Amino acid sequence: MGTDRYDAFRDLHHRDRPLLLPNAWDHAVGAALVDAGFPAVGTTSLGVAAAAGKSDATGGTLEETMTLAWNLARLPVPVTVDIEGGFSDRPAEVGRLVAELASYGVAGVNIEDGRADGTLTPVEHQVSVIEAVKAAAPRVFLNARTDTFWLAHPSDLAETLRRVSAYAAAGADGVFVPGIAGDADIRAVVEEVPVPLNVLHLPGRTDTARLADLGVRRISCGSLLYRAALRAAVATALEVAGRPGDVPVPAYGDVQRLVGGR
Repeated sequence: MGTDRYDAFRDLHHRDRPLLLPNAWDHAVGAALVDAGFPAVGTTSLGVAAAAGKSDATGGTLEETMTLAWNLARLPVPVTVDIEGGFSDRPAEVGRLVAELASYGVAGVNIEDGRADGTLTPVEHQVSVIEAVKAAAPRVFLNARTDTFWLAHPSDLAETLRRVSAYAAAGADGVFVPGIAGDADIRAVVEEVPVPLNVLHLPGRTDTARLADLGVRRISCGSLLYRAALRAAVATALEVAGRPGDVPVPAYGDVQRLVGGR
């Protein structure tokens, strides 16, 4: 990269249009996305886990995540890595993990507050994690994800606003609310926090132009590309076998079941 990758990645969140971030699960996919002209690449924890025959969001893919990060960091664009909940309950250990990623050249990380059992990490603990990460790797773009909408929290918006406000105050560089799609909800988050809002692309529910008008600064593809790749692989194999059929894109839960997860 001709410019500092940390500054370049931060700048991508402050352009006229939201950063559309595709998510890779191996180096070849990441390189192909760069070849296609995307200015930054993220990772998908579901894709990384499923490719290794493991369940997503259980903290069992530390080795695979770090290996992929090392390889993707060689790409000529900024790379951000999904580290689930940080692979540790100890804030200092999460901070050291992100510092190691920074030493590879990784420009950003996603840290989520959702747990494998469907609950949310206490806000105070997540604030401690964010503070530890920013102390250990201050230049890494920390995208603080809250799973309030994703896990269907009974008071989605109120709890979301409480969490994103606390995370931004703790030093998060951006906040990520997967599952949020309604105009009023998105506006409320944009107005609440002084950092960029990241929204997950939901086919048929999130329109890029509309999200831009609402003030969204980053749109992630999440596991969609990986799941679409699975569909393409099965459809192609069926076609070769002379058994063409209408193969749907598997849902997140379908992939989890394929690898024996929840």
